[in-house]
Amino acid sequence: MKARVLLNASAHEYFFAEGCYISEWSNSPDDAEASIARARVLPGVTTRWHSLKAITERYVILQGDGEAEVGGLPTMHVTAGDVVVIPAGVRQRIRNSGETDLVFLAVCTPRFVLEAYIDLETGNE
Repeated sequence: MKARVLLNASAHEYFFAEGCYISEWSNSPDDAEASIARARVLPGVTTRWHSLKAITERYVILQGDGEAEVGGLPTMHVTAGDVVVIPAGVRQRIRNSGETDLVFLAVCTPRFVLEAYIDLETGNE
């Protein structure tokens, strides 16, 4: 890995079929140990049940209110400053229970790759 500064990473937001908007802030084979994405979930939206193969994910809540569902844990209310830790292979989804966008960082180790995403609602990877 080489030293670098990634400028204006949030400018390239796209809609992901999971049900949220994603901006990849850092996701490169040059830094395969981790990735960082900004996720934005609209009010009233619940993302799809999914899991990640061989990738641990952390949601760092930046703004808004949500309900996180992870594995067999009880549904938890989350807000700015909370961190949700999702071990590899564990089912997950999050609902925006507030009136403004729910925004969080998704920090993955190792880095997120689309091939690791498993949609648990359709059974399709």
